[in-house]
Amino acid sequence: QLQASGGGLVQAGGSLRLSCAASGRTFSSYGMGWFRQAPGKEREFVVSISWSGGSTYYADSVKGRFTISRDNAKNTVYLQMNSLKPEDTAVYYCAADLKERFSRWYADYWGQGTQVTVSS
Repeated sequence: QLQASGGGLVQAGGSLRLSCAASGRTFSSYGMGWFRQAPGKEREFVVSISWSGGSTYYADSVKGRFTISRDNAKNTVYLQMNSLKPEDTAVYYCAADLKERFSRWYADYWGQGTQVTVSS
């Protein structure tokens, strides 16, 4: 089970830190990441991190503003979001066992979403 938290309402330019805590099984051997879905839009990939934390991949839209990290001892993944923009408004989903195929990202395990709202 993946439990996401940390969402909320923030003004443009502000910051939020999302957390994703895994329970019931160990996800330390899996790549993990975040997706998001804005109203009326398809779910989109945001960022991934390898099982060791040594490799990350960011969507162009968040590169330089968002930072993913993980603590395998705590079975937790974090997403630090800085310089937030109104277009970052979405429900953010934590995911595990990510795979990339033909430039698209997929995940086998999903958490519930956490709402992030950025006001202008």
